[in-house]
Amino acid sequence: MSYSRDEKPERRPPATGSAGSPARLAGGELVDGDLVDGELVEREKEQELLAGLLGGLRSGRSAAVEVRGVPGSGRSALLSRAAELADRAGVRVATAQASWEESGLRYGVAAQLLAALPPATGAGRTPPPAGDEPTDRTVELCRVFLTAARAQPLLLVVDDVQWADPCSRRWLQALARRLGSAPLMLLTARSDALPGGPYDRIELCPLADAPAVTGHTLHLAPLSAAGVGEMLGRAFTEPADPAFVRAAARAVDGNPAVLRAVIGRFAGHGRPPVADRLPQLTEAAAEAIGDRAIRTFGVLPEELLGVLRVIAVAGRYCTPEMITALAELRTLGAARALELLSGTGLLTGGDRPAFGEPQAAEAALAGIGAERREELYARVAEWAHRTAVPDGGLARMLLGARVIGHPWAVEVLRREAARRRAAGHPEEAVRLLRRALREPVRPPLRVRILIELSTVVLPTSPEAADRHLRQALLVAPADGSVGPSWVRAAELLVARGDVVAAQPLIAQAAARSETRPADRAALRALYWLAEHSQQGATHELDQPRMTALPASPTDPAEAGVVAWRGALGGHDITRTRALARAALAPSARDTTPLTTQLAACHALVLADDFAEARTALDAVLVRAEESDARAVTGLALLVDATAELRQGRPDRAATALDRARETVPQHCWHPLMAPGPPAFRALVQLERGDLEGAEQSVALARPGGAEGGLAWAHLLYARGRLRLALGQRGKALADFLECGRLLLARQVTNPALLPWRSGAAQARGPRADDAQAIALLAEERRLALAWGAPSAVRTALHTMGARADDPARAARRPGRPWPESAAPTSRTPATWQYRQALLALGTTPLSGSDTIDTLLSDDTPATERPGRTGQNNPSEQAGRAASARPRRAPAGTPRAPGGAPDPAPLGLTGAELRVATLAAGGLANRAIAAELSVTLRTVELHLTKAYRKLGISGRAELAAALGRAPRETP
Repeated sequence: MSYSRDEKPERRPPATGSAGSPARLAGGELVDGDLVDGELVEREKEQELLAGLLGGLRSGRSAAVEVRGVPGSGRSALLSRAAELADRAGVRVATAQASWEESGLRYGVAAQLLAALPPATGAGRTPPPAGDEPTDRTVELCRVFLTAARAQPLLLVVDDVQWADPCSRRWLQALARRLGSAPLMLLTARSDALPGGPYDRIELCPLADAPAVTGHTLHLAPLSAAGVGEMLGRAFTEPADPAFVRAAARAVDGNPAVLRAVIGRFAGHGRPPVADRLPQLTEAAAEAIGDRAIRTFGVLPEELLGVLRVIAVAGRYCTPEMITALAELRTLGAARALELLSGTGLLTGGDRPAFGEPQAAEAALAGIGAERREELYARVAEWAHRTAVPDGGLARMLLGARVIGHPWAVEVLRREAARRRAAGHPEEAVRLLRRALREPVRPPLRVRILIELSTVVLPTSPEAADRHLRQALLVAPADGSVGPSWVRAAELLVARGDVVAAQPLIAQAAARSETRPADRAALRALYWLAEHSQQGATHELDQPRMTALPASPTDPAEAGVVAWRGALGGHDITRTRALARAALAPSARDTTPLTTQLAACHALVLADDFAEARTALDAVLVRAEESDARAVTGLALLVDATAELRQGRPDRAATALDRARETVPQHCWHPLMAPGPPAFRALVQLERGDLEGAEQSVALARPGGAEGGLAWAHLLYARGRLRLALGQRGKALADFLECGRLLLARQVTNPALLPWRSGAAQARGPRADDAQAIALLAEERRLALAWGAPSAVRTALHTMGARADDPARAARRPGRPWPESAAPTSRTPATWQYRQALLALGTTPLSGSDTIDTLLSDDTPATERPGRTGQNNPSEQAGRAASARPRRAPAGTPRAPGGAPDPAPLGLTGAELRVATLAAGGLANRAIAAELSVTLRTVELHLTKAYRKLGISGRAELAAALGRAPRETP
């Protein structure tokens, strides 16, 4: 058996004559890159025995010693030490090294020993045995060596005697029976990796009347922890850490050769034996064990290698019955094969054989091709399935097997993948699911496996997750049972934001003839939900074309998307609420895609139906977590944060955002959705007054293809608010306007989503006569009133009122997501007086100075307050017909008996009175034109007529004539 130098010390070629001496070990130094010990560790008793036997040999007492041990246990080193001791004692030494390569060479070992004898012994007159001569030279060789021993005590050393050729083995057996006739000692070493057969042993059977001969068998035990520490202490100049010693003892399992290899690697890299180097220790030990296993496998017969391969594949589930069935044993039984392999040091003890080191198991399979290996894994897996091996062991076998072709293989792989993921090993779950996809499975099951695989890889590889979902939508042909799985794959794609790639695939799935009507409706809803999320996601040439959503949908999924689109457009809040409730009805919760239900929840949030939205969101979150839909869960938490923020609860909004980040880390969002979480977090921080935190949140968002999505519009709005708070009005205005452009391109006009118009008006500065600012505010008020959600109306009216009363104050705290007094609180009354006050404030001209607080200070209904318009005034009814918007008359104006202002006594028409009132309130002509949606020339004509009828010369006298104190005009 051949060994590398890290397993046994190097010996010089055998010397001739009595002066010949064996090679000596290089104590404590590196020889050809490997460390060789000068002193054998924990082999003192063996050395003492050999020294005594050599002393007896000089006195004429012959002996025979066999050294046994696993590969690397130090057999060869002990033989070298014995040869050194013999040389010191004046005993002639002849050595031979048997090897597998020369096991067929006749008298090969005998020739090596014969060459070590001096010519004076007569060996020179005896020609070396020829490898091809059929002559039996046993007697002649015995005579030569016995003669040499009589001349001088002789030690014959044969290493790896198990590989001795048959002729040399028969000669050694014959010589052992004649040892008593001369001072001759026979020292052999045999590896436990290949125990000899009954006819291979060299046993002492003295001839008649021959002197007795001492015989010994030395079994070399593994090193103890103390022995490992001693070897480390000899090898390094600095003492080894106790933790390093203990770890080294465990890693090398007491094998001196493996330990020497580890020491050699450490010394070669200049690494000290300290606790910080434990990872390198483990790596070096694994490499050394693998190398030793490979060398051991190289000397084993094919039958035993077959047994080892079955054990390597089956692991701890291997049984003798499995070995008998699968190892293809021809001349050996399973029990005998295991007995022969018990001495290799590769297998653990017990009823079920298994490799002690994974590296050894891998080395056992390295010698066969990939096709043979997969076939072996498949045969072992099928046997294990029949014997009810647990899923963990069976799945490990299936990973290396060829395609099995049976349904049980897929089910085992899926079950074990779920367990591995639950145990915190997603990478193993990915391997199992990918292996399951190699099996021939029906389309519905293949789609489900792809969805499971997408869910597992999402945290580490979001792009791969989307790719698996797209593959799921392409699985065909299929039957109707695959429809729900297609819907799930589509909604996960849409939830993460991959809408551009999803839409054509959703259209293809919906157009297939096998898709059921309910699934087709759900796919159509998801298609149009994706279309509204990204402008231009569809192309007019895309085939097949998706039919439009019905105006009055009956399917819950379609109702949810229509409600969402209606809320974004700010159309008919009553109808939007009804559609959203239909999508969230208890009867539809278990069958409607979660993403479309989230759209309905968001529509209710924009309608300020927070209690209903909260109940529905809780149900969606439960279903999303149960189905392990991370993207949907993250999206639901973002909607939850939006609802909390709109209710003036930033702390709860921050909690929802933290949960969303934990569920779906920032890198897991699609680029189109990625700006959303930082935008919401920045708005929360602005509400708290944390400008620095808002800056950091905004900085987290990188465009990277996100510029066209709704999430990017949210980020622009948040960044605009931040820049406004920092005094960067020009940049803030650009952000608000770009936000508006993106929203209007999608026909998103509802200010309840993002009140960008009021933000842009604030960014334009405090000038009261800024026509564009006035136009933006007027438009936002009109849209908010048209939508009717209280929070949207509050935001619009507060900004307008603050600007009209004190433009500078309106700009002092612009960083909040909505103005402070407009933010809803728990003290906000929800009575009819409050709603009447909002209506009165919303129908006043822009220059009105009343607020909610002042309007609520009196218990009189808002429509009956002094100074309010009423139905009894013909002039006001005419003005309402002209402008379609009732206005509040200025204080001090003569009033009709019903309490309404009457322009008739002043001689003014309704239009002239409105223009005069706004002018008296301090607005410039352009601002009045923007407020009333008329031309500048019309305003000038009305003012001219009003001056003439009131008998005044200009604007300075207008307020007094109308009975109102003048305001400053910027």
